[in-house]
This record gives sequence, structure tokens and C-alpha cells, in this order.
Amino acid sequence: MEILVGVSGGVDSAVALHLLKSQGHNVIGAMMKIYDGDIKTIANSCYGTDKIKEINDAKANCDHVGCEFHVFDLAREFNDIIFSEFKNQYLSGLTPNPCVMCNKLIKFGEFPKKVKASGVKFDKFATGHYARNEFNAQTGRWELKKGINPKKDQTYFLYRLSQDELNNILFPLGAMQKEQVRKYALENNIPVAKKQDSQDFYKGDYSELFDVEEFKGEIKDRFGNVLGHHNGIWNYTIGQRKGLKIAYREPLYVIDIDKTTNSVIVGIKDETFCSGLIANNINWVALDNPQKPFEATAKIRSASNPVEVVVYPSENEIKVEFKQKISAIAPSQAVVLYDNDIVLGGGTILNSF
Repeated sequence: MEILVGVSGGVDSAVALHLLKSQGHNVIGAMMKIYDGDIKTIANSCYGTDKIKEINDAKANCDHVGCEFHVFDLAREFNDIIFSEFKNQYLSGLTPNPCVMCNKLIKFGEFPKKVKASGVKFDKFATGHYARNEFNAQTGRWELKKGINPKKDQTYFLYRLSQDELNNILFPLGAMQKEQVRKYALENNIPVAKKQDSQDFYKGDYSELFDVEEFKGEIKDRFGNVLGHHNGIWNYTIGQRKGLKIAYREPLYVIDIDKTTNSVIVGIKDETFCSGLIANNINWVALDNPQKPFEATAKIRSASNPVEVVVYPSENEIKVEFKQKISAIAPSQAVVLYDNDIVLGGGTILNSF
């Protein structure tokens, strides 16, 4: 089988590449170039701080298995589709999740399309994500399942994949622990076996990232009392405690961001808890447009533990009620629904209640 493998210069994609090659497939390595001189987000993202080194590492991994290596420039697509929306949402007081949309629209969207348009032929597209996909003959649908290592599971970032995409994707690392991946890399002399994992999408001052002037405003409690000041609402997210610099009788947390008044609203821990949320932009994976309420577990951020919920679907959105109140629900983040290790679907959080 001809398999295109998305490589990044890291150990995960390198092991995925080597595993597929060792299984007898003809593999082709391809890397996305999604940065240019005007985009700073990648400095602490998929490609680390030294972009040339990442390309060289990816090429070394391909040379190690004796396969082709290609680099495709998607900087314009990344800037127009992902970064611009990321910036606009943060400046509007929201907390977007760029990795979810990058996976859907760039990594599993524009990237393989651009590769195919270049004349490179392949049957399947593989990545180093910790996830699994299996076809359920009873339902006639592809299922996206958690990777077996809960600490490395990446299905939260992949819930927007379609049935057609899941049909054409391979996740070679889905049944492996991270320790097994490292051991495999060392035993097979993979060049990046000891390389550290990449970091978050961006770490730094968003004022510098967005190239905007400070936009000072007030930090208030929910009654309108001014407790402090801020230099830009984009520096805050729901549930945040650090960086408020306000002396108070109890620890304070961000409970709301009001774009219309340029205000950050804070409260004590009890004020961060919610009974449920509304989400739109729904993508159903294991389910096919459910009409009736159902029970599930849900994650409202990638690192959170799943919580028990009741889901009320409607035509364009879902209402998710928690069986126990949870805190810090941030609009524009994703809510992903599960049945044990199976991703049922998910959507974009509009608000909480």
C-alpha cells in the first residue's frame, strides 16, 4: 500500500513512518511548512524554535527508512484559515482552540489535498497521533477511539474528522504507550529517538503575537465593582487565576470576559461552577444526527477528566447538562462527547449556564 506519512521532525511521526515501512508498505514522508516571516505562532508549536532543524530532522527520519521526503508550503492557508481566526477570537474575549481547526482544515484537509495535487500518489494518509479509528459494521460508520494511553490521547483535537477522512487515515501509534514509542525509536536507531516533544501552540505575550497596542480596561466583580485593571482582554481566559494581581480575601478567578465594555469579570471559586453548556458547529462521529437525549461523558478541555452528562440534541446545537457542576467553561473551546473510549461527536462551546 502507498502511504503518505505526515512527518514533523519529532519522534512520534518518525516511529509511525518506521512502523509502516517495517510492515511492508511503501511510505512517503511529507512535512507542512506553516510559518513565514510574519507568523510567530510556530516558534513554540509543531516545529519548535529552530525551523530549519525540524526540516532536517524530518528528512533524516525519511532517509533512515529510505523513503521520499517532501516539504509543502501551507503558510498562506494556515495564516488565512487558522491564525487569523485565532487572533480575531482572542481579541473578542474568546478562548479558541486552534489545534482542533488546524487538524480538520489543514493537517487532514489542505495538506493531503496539496500533496495529491502535486502528483504524489498515495492510498492512505498516516500521522503520529495517539488515537485509533475502526469501522463498525453494525452501524456502518467509522469510529474514532481514544489512544490506549489516556495521558497521550489526542482524540479531543480530532473530533471534527469526517467519515470520509477517517476511512482514509491511519494512526499507527494508537495502540502504543509513549514509553513503547521511545523504546521502539531507540531500538531501531531512529535519529530523533531522544528528542523532546513539541510544546503548546504558543507561549508568550499575545500583544506581541497579535501586533496590537495595549488596550487597558477594568477588572470587576459581577456587581460592577472595580477591583483592578488589565492591558488587554486577550490575556485572560475563563477560569484563570494567575496574573490578576488583585489582593482579595479569597483567591479570584476569571468568570467572564465582556468585550462590549472591555472588562474582565472575576469572582471566587464558587462562582466559576456551571451546570451545563450550549454548543454549536456540531460534528457527529460515531452517531448519525441523534434526535433524542442520551447519556455520555464529556471533556471541555484537552487535559480535563471526562464528566458524566446528559446531551439534548437539536437541529443546530446541543445542550449538555452535567450530572455534577464543573468549573471554568470557556466559550469557543470544544466540548467532546464519549461513550467509554469512542468519540460520539462534539462542538464549539457557545456559553454556559
